Amino acid sequence: MIKLTTHNQADRMIALIAFDRAGKRNALTPEMLTELIDLAPKAAADHDAIVLTGEGKVFCSGFDLALCQTTPDGDIMRQLLTGLSNACQTLKAIDKPVVIAAHGAAIAGGCAILGGADVVVTDTHAKLGYPVTKIGVSPAVSAPFFGASVPKGVCREKLLLPMLFFGAHAHKIGLAHLLTDEPEQVLDLALETAANLASKPPHAYAATKRLVAKLEDPNQSETARKGLTASLQLTGKPEEQRMLGALTF
Repeated sequence: MIKLTTHNQADRMIALIAFDRAGKRNALTPEMLTELIDLAPKAAADHDAIVLTGEGKVFCSGFDLALCQTTPDGDIMRQLLTGLSNACQTLKAIDKPVVIAAHGAAIAGGCAILGGADVVVTDTHAKLGYPVTKIGVSPAVSAPFFGASVPKGVCREKLLLPMLFFGAHAHKIGLAHLLTDEPEQVLDLALETAANLASKPPHAYAATKRLVAKLEDPNQSETARKGLTASLQLTGKPEEQRMLGALTF
């Protein structure tokens, strides 16, 4: 459910990694996150940059909640939350450019993954956000990564209020860095941006990326662990299971 292709863009070899579950709006499963964690560093080693995208009309609609309903004890949700945190950390640790093409929608877990990118490209009317508190799920796992992109007050607001916002607003608050008018333009701009970043001296780029990460949070691994722990504490509890059980698909 993860697809890797290679694109030659301006004489740079770009690894295009795609969530390949368009029929489910690229809803994440534990296996998809495990594949991403395994594949991304290997792809980076063989390419000049990475672009992460999704097949079909949207980048990613979040966790597969129907799958979560199959384990009332919260096991699938725990796997998804853990995989999400690890995926964000894996992407951030890659020394080469990582660009995410978030067309159409990047919701909940799909929005959280944006925190692993160097540059996020989206479209004006794409839908983004963390609407999970209303189903008894804590988005705290996203806070360490989202909080590195936007001001603290904005981070608090968006995580606590289960509301979606458009790509234009994501660009305004700093969650997205580049904006297109149409979703069909997002991938082309992401590939162009990745090639441009990859044209920089690689050692200088890698050193700068590591320095910026330390400036954002010198204790990134510990902060990520705390965020994950906070989300896991609610998993499998009656409130979460009651709200998930009320969902229809």
